[in-house]
Amino acid sequence: MLVTSAFSAAVVVRLTAHGGEAHAWTAPGAFSIWDLGTIAFLCTVGVLYLTGTWRLAHRRAECSRWEHLAFLCGWVVLLIAVLPPLDALAIQLFSAHMVQHELMMLVGAPLVIAGRPLSTCLWGLPSRWRPLAGGTLRSPLASGPWRFLTTPVVAWALHGAVIWAWHIPALYDAAVGHEGVHAMQHAMFVGTSALFWWGLVYGRYGRAGYGAAVFYVFTTVVHTGLLGAMLTFARVPLYPAYLEPALTRGIDPLQDQQVAGLVMWIPAGIILTLLGIGLFGAWLGEAERRALRMTPQAGRSAPGS
Repeated sequence: MLVTSAFSAAVVVRLTAHGGEAHAWTAPGAFSIWDLGTIAFLCTVGVLYLTGTWRLAHRRAECSRWEHLAFLCGWVVLLIAVLPPLDALAIQLFSAHMVQHELMMLVGAPLVIAGRPLSTCLWGLPSRWRPLAGGTLRSPLASGPWRFLTTPVVAWALHGAVIWAWHIPALYDAAVGHEGVHAMQHAMFVGTSALFWWGLVYGRYGRAGYGAAVFYVFTTVVHTGLLGAMLTFARVPLYPAYLEPALTRGIDPLQDQQVAGLVMWIPAGIILTLLGIGLFGAWLGEAERRALRMTPQAGRSAPGS
């Protein structure tokens, strides 16, 4: 997380030195209708979560400060990713766009998921809406597809397919050239990332399933690292949409692409590896706790006891 954040700051500082005034908050066209819709959605979720947190605390329900802190940090990261200057720079430079995507998928989404947003946001709804919303989420029409989509192997395959598909040059250029396509790209990145981390962290087997989750995390490190390496070592720029904007800023498009590939390959790989190690540690801890719980039972059932 620290590596990506530091790299993000360095990229923004470097790029804003080359015409950052064009990406200021007050610049004409700084916010499209899609940007405003995304910001409104994030603000709505944030208000619901804060309201739900306050109501649960007022009822003296058990609350985890770490979960609330994780949600807050993730929410802030997602908001920063869709605001200027980073969002505007993402249309101009591939490296900035890659930083934006990694912040969304590897920092914002997992932190928000760690905050258990669904149940808390439900408590943020008006009391007359809460039973209807809760009943809808528990209904077979919603819970069935949700269980399927958050099955680790399904979420892993879906997330991986989305990442690779959107890096096809024609699709990526379409996202750069059209705000609506750009918003859909981000929604699919964040949405499949949320499904992926939800399935791994809150899967049907709980912490006992973290051992399998480690496999999915490390295979994600491998395939995203491969994509990053392909971008880094490509001999020609692969995305025509970035040629003119990069040259206008006095930046070599091929070098810009190499930096983008390195961001996906190294800092993102480090973050995923650390998350995988965390899941592995939690799995070992759960295995130890289960062994301790079973030991007294084995002693009681032994002959002669």
